[in-house]
Amino acid sequence: MKRFTYKAKEQGSSKVIKGTIQAESERAAGKLLMDRGYIPESIRDEADGVMKSKKVSANARITFTRSFATLIGAGLPLAQSLRTVAEQTDDAPMKALIEEVLADIEAGRSLGDAFSKHDDVFSNVYLALIRAGEVSGTLDYSLKRIAEQEEKDAKTKSAIIGAMTYPCIALAVILVVFIYMMVSVVPEVEKLYVSVNEELPKITEILISIKNFIINQWYIALIIVGVTVFLIDRFRRTDMGIEFMAKFKLNVPMFGQLFRTLYMARFARTAQILLSTGVSVLDTLNISAEAMNNVVVERSIISAAEKVKSGKPFSEAIRDQPYILPLIPQMSAIGEQSGKMDEMLGKAAQVYEDEFDEKVAGISKMIEPIMLILLGGIAGVLVAGVLFPIYALVEKIS
Repeated sequence: MKRFTYKAKEQGSSKVIKGTIQAESERAAGKLLMDRGYIPESIRDEADGVMKSKKVSANARITFTRSFATLIGAGLPLAQSLRTVAEQTDDAPMKALIEEVLADIEAGRSLGDAFSKHDDVFSNVYLALIRAGEVSGTLDYSLKRIAEQEEKDAKTKSAIIGAMTYPCIALAVILVVFIYMMVSVVPEVEKLYVSVNEELPKITEILISIKNFIINQWYIALIIVGVTVFLIDRFRRTDMGIEFMAKFKLNVPMFGQLFRTLYMARFARTAQILLSTGVSVLDTLNISAEAMNNVVVERSIISAAEKVKSGKPFSEAIRDQPYILPLIPQMSAIGEQSGKMDEMLGKAAQVYEDEFDEKVAGISKMIEPIMLILLGGIAGVLVAGVLFPIYALVEKIS
């Protein structure tokens, strides 16, 4: 499938339209334009890979999904809905992707197959919901659920970044102030004591040693930090590193429970959406596992899927799996008895999402006093190593 840039006029109008279109050949592109009611003036072959060179943003994907769901829900045909969304989209990579999907649809492919060609943009959960909605005739519902889930994921990511922003900025400010005091103030104290031939206090000697290292051997610290970052980056890409980081997230003090809650909210919400659109329990578990972004939790869900495959019910298969919190099997058991599994998992997801928000807020409040204590400690060391020696020297001279 080639990509063409075109210039055309609307039939019965002098309005000139420019755009891009996907087709097998220049002739096929011209026919597609005429079928759409345009009179082609020029059609030019465009180099492949323009869209793939730019990454589609999460916001652009969410906006597209919402708009597409609205148009499908309003009863517009599939191709017309895609064409309308493409015309309204300002994001160039997303626009190019939509046009490619549209070309595949007009060539006779199913929507699921057209979307699956872009698995670098759309997750397995997204693709599974598209296929399920297409087969069951509930595509607008599936798209709305996808958009809701992606908005929740974006909100969650924003909450985590927000919780980490303050301590990172505070640490950076503390480090800058500390280095400034070391290279600007401490040398003056040293000169003062040397000029009167007095012995420096121990704490001031330590600060002077730190100052000398910062001024004269800073490159050693830079090399150590650079090598450490490089080795950590290489390690976390290995199987052992991926396993270690996954377990570290789940067990690190203060943040371990936060991550466990996050993964359970994501699992329950993903499973709810998949089940509500008609995806089987076994496929739901396998697809949900891929959405976890943690190999340890993923392994627990895959283990549950194997038990379901052997004939066990969902609630029994998921129970006692490592890192699966108790509410999931409890709510799924109620869902199995009432025939409302998706609804019960949705309630479990809501509980964990609310709990996650509370934990993020709690951690943010906890970090503030920790930063103040750290700042106070550094200030105390500087006062003891800089101001007190000056006062002591002035008193002695007096």
